[in-house]
Amino acid sequence: MADNKTRATEVSVTEWIDALPDEVKRADAKALVKIMRRATGEKAKMWGPSIIGFGSQHYTYETGREGDMPLAGFSPRKSAFALYGLTGFADAGALLDKLGKHTTGKGCLYIKKLADVDQKMLEELVLKAVAAKRAR
Repeated sequence: MADNKTRATEVSVTEWIDALPDEVKRADAKALVKIMRRATGEKAKMWGPSIIGFGSQHYTYETGREGDMPLAGFSPRKSAFALYGLTGFADAGALLDKLGKHTTGKGCLYIKKLADVDQKMLEELVLKAVAAKRAR
């Protein structure tokens, strides 16, 4: 079985964000760190080469594959921010309806820029998603 490539690393989150070439993405990434840190109560940590994660949870699939992943996190991709761990719980749909301009994919929430969404609603979404995971 292949090893999980997305593991916590010792790379500095601050240095990694400061190296982002796009000024708006850099500012949005710094703001997302603050939002997710407040909502999770966890420090930011790099996971793999490009995911900024908060907290950790262990998972085991029916196939027997297991590993660890952040409770919540994001990655400033070229076309949009990919936010991880914020969908798939009971109240997610109602909160997403109030969030603002976004799209969703297989387990991810995508926003082009932070100005497109209600940041207080985003923080509430993170808070409730993490609470749902911790309750399991």
